[in-house]
Order: sequence, then C-alpha cells, then structure tokens
Amino acid sequence: MKFKPWNNIKINECHETLISIPQSVFRLTPHPYMSLGAPYLDGEDPWVLRTSVIKRLIEAQQYLAEIKPHLQLALFDAWRPISVQEFMFNYTIQETCKSRGIDINDHSSKTIITEIIAEVGNFWARPTYNSSTPPPHSTGAAIDLTLADKSGNPLDMGGEIDFIGAKSRPDFYEKESLRMPCSKYQVFHERRSLLLSVMEQAGFVQHPNEWWHFSYGDQLWSLFSNQSEAIYGVAFEVSKDITFSSPSFVT
Repeated sequence: MKFKPWNNIKINECHETLISIPQSVFRLTPHPYMSLGAPYLDGEDPWVLRTSVIKRLIEAQQYLAEIKPHLQLALFDAWRPISVQEFMFNYTIQETCKSRGIDINDHSSKTIITEIIAEVGNFWARPTYNSSTPPPHSTGAAIDLTLADKSGNPLDMGGEIDFIGAKSRPDFYEKESLRMPCSKYQVFHERRSLLLSVMEQAGFVQHPNEWWHFSYGDQLWSLFSNQSEAIYGVAFEVSKDITFSSPSFVT
C-alpha cells in the first residue's frame, strides 16, 4: 500500500471530543454519502468534528463574512467513520472504472484497474485501522466544503467535489486565469483562492490535490504547517448531544 508523505508523522492524541457542528454553519443536504448508502451506524452523525476544528471553522466563516458578506461556507462532508471511508474508496474505484468503460471484474484489465486504484488513492485516503496512519476524515480533523450564496446555492468552482482528475488541484486554473483575464477561468481561480484564504487565516491547511479539502490537527496539517506532531488520531463519535456552545467563538 502506498502511503502519503504525511503518514510518517507521529500522532500525539490530545483526546479532544467530537461534537456537533453548529447549525449556524451551512451544510449541503442531504448528506452525499448517506444518500449513496454509506454504512453509517444507527445514530452516527456525519456532521461532527473535533472541538478546535469547529472553532476554526466558525472563525473562517467570520473572515469570509467580513470580506464577502453575500457568501457563506457550505459544508459537504466532515467526520467519516473508517467503514464509510472504505465504502467510498471502493465506490469511487467502481464508478471511475464504469465511467471509463472498464469492467472491474475483467482480469484482462488488471493493469488499467491498478492504475485507476492508484489514481483514486491520490484523492481518497486508503481505509485502514492502523492507528498510525488514519484517514484524515476519520480523525475528525478534516472537512470538505465549498462557497455558496446566502440562499444556499453553491458557487461554480470549476470542478465538482470528489472529482478524480487534474482540475481538482487547487491551482488548476491559475495559468489560464493569467492568460485570459475576465474569463470563467479567472472566476474559478479567484473563488478557489478566496476559499483557501479564509481557511488558512483560521489555521487550516489544504490538501494538495483537492481544492475542497482542509485539515487542522491531523497528519496532513502537521506536514504542511511544519508541526512536529499531529494532535488527532482516529476518532470515534462520543455523543451527538454534545454541542459547540462557547460564546467566545460564536457571534
């Protein structure tokens, strides 16, 4: 199994709990993976994160409101049990094969299927119960999100969340935006840059292959923020009744 460069980083678990994301932070519903039949157990709430991650998410929303009051963050996905990670990893491989006209059960296509699995692995962390290499979303530290207007309509970011391909790279439209000012490519680049800016101000780091994925406290964050250790390992939901209520973070 190919590991990501951040998987070698030590995890010093801080034991911060998973809590519900406040309703004041807009989310896209119905939840995309629940709609696909992902195996969330009865009572498991996908809209939970570590306490400090929620604090920073609210800060990012406030930064956005200050400069673009007509926009809001729109959550796509948050905490992901490893069983759901496994389901979605396999689902994405199957759907990618199908979209390219490849029969996943055809042994003569083994080479191309292996290549597709590797390609999917650039976007989806491989599911594992190894405590030293948890998938980012399974730590409660990672979130997928986009920008939306105040009516809840997501902005066109030049590529769908979870798309497997080059245009998912955060800087994919940068060169075209410089070459063709006032084009849709410039709009896409500016929107992606805006999302990155407000999330970075709040302490998040961005996945190098995904414009929508941001982390705080996991191994990916540790690598790209030059921290010696990650503070979050794999997380298990404690109680969906615990909510974020600190008045110092909420306006």
